[in-house]
Amino acid sequence: MSRVVLRNLALVVTVDPDDTVLHDVSIAVEDGVITEIGAVAAGDDHVVDGRGRLALPGLVNLHTHLPMTLLRGIAEGVDLQGFLTRVWAAEGAVMDPETVELGATLGALESLLGGCTTQLDMYFHHEAAHRGAVAAGSRHVGGPTFFDGPGPDGLEWEERIAGLRAWPEALRATGGPEVPVAAMPHSTYTCSVEHLAEVATVLGEVTSRGVLHTHVSENAAENADTQARFGATPTKLLDRAGALTGPARVVFGHGVHLTGSDRATAAAAGVTVAHCPGSNLKLASGALDWQRWRADGIHLGIGTDGCASSNDLDVWQAMRQAAHLAALTSGDPAVDATQILRAATIDGARAVGMDDLVGSIEVGKRADLVLVDLEQPHLTPVHDVPALLVHAAGRGDVTDVLVDGRIVVSERRSTQVDARDLLERSRARARDAAAAVLAVQEA
Repeated sequence: MSRVVLRNLALVVTVDPDDTVLHDVSIAVEDGVITEIGAVAAGDDHVVDGRGRLALPGLVNLHTHLPMTLLRGIAEGVDLQGFLTRVWAAEGAVMDPETVELGATLGALESLLGGCTTQLDMYFHHEAAHRGAVAAGSRHVGGPTFFDGPGPDGLEWEERIAGLRAWPEALRATGGPEVPVAAMPHSTYTCSVEHLAEVATVLGEVTSRGVLHTHVSENAAENADTQARFGATPTKLLDRAGALTGPARVVFGHGVHLTGSDRATAAAAGVTVAHCPGSNLKLASGALDWQRWRADGIHLGIGTDGCASSNDLDVWQAMRQAAHLAALTSGDPAVDATQILRAATIDGARAVGMDDLVGSIEVGKRADLVLVDLEQPHLTPVHDVPALLVHAAGRGDVTDVLVDGRIVVSERRSTQVDARDLLERSRARARDAAAAVLAVQEA
């Protein structure tokens, strides 16, 4: 891989342990690794002009469903339960491996153009989803999804477990930037305690650096349902299954309605909650209390959820919503923007065991980097850099993106995929999904 130099950057937001912000420096990248930060000597390099631009670590979307970009807008005006009814019908009708791969490429493209380099992506036909996201250039963390029943992909339980056992080798064969092995039991209301325990056990057998990701306490109805059926909250069911105490990093999707006891259990296990404010607000699921969750020892990251519920994959917007909700739920406007920015970068990387690789701009780390155009009225002047990024900047300000040292977005255009062809194929397949939902509504 050739040497790349990002030259004459106006600002570099490192998100290192001291939250250092550097002025007027360059960054050198060689073989995917950040090798120099400062006054970089000129050489036979690929140079990216950083004048008037800010560099920050690639954003981490800690909970999403990339292939659901093809289902954007098909389940409007409903709560979580109504949303699931419509979406599962569409998925069963059209989301075969080919379509999943297409949707994942589209979702990864949207993410990368918006500066999101890493996605923790839960979806069935996981190998197809990974191929699609990697084709666009993403650092894609995916893995088998688990349901007690056949689910939209029609697999039986034994086939899902076999898929997890085979996933490490399949992941290596697919290629793409380095990522951990992940397992994705959908939820405690679709997976029994016995099956959750089996997933955690097998994940520990196939890797020592795994990620277990599942939906937990997304809305009050979910808590009430599991309490009525099993006499416990989703968190307590996961604990009962031994899913919180193994070697895997555990990420809860949503975690809006964790009880005080749930939070104590999750904090003791080192769980990270992927906060998805846009989806939670849109589905009227509730408002996670950011300040209280942190005070109780919960690690927090930022997620968008999938496009069928939140309608986009904009991590910038999710950061802003998280900050505003934190102020509202706590009654305290003094929300630390640096804390929000870290949640969307280094804390998200740590949640999936990759903080030694990405999440900050430091010599020796892999080069997942984003450039933001500061020459914009809404980004002028710059008084408080973290506040500027959380409260004013947006995905439209992203100009260039590197993943693992490779330039995957240059001057706001993908270098990896033919966007026009991708959009045409996606529109055609999305029409089939819309027809499937209409058939369900008319039935």
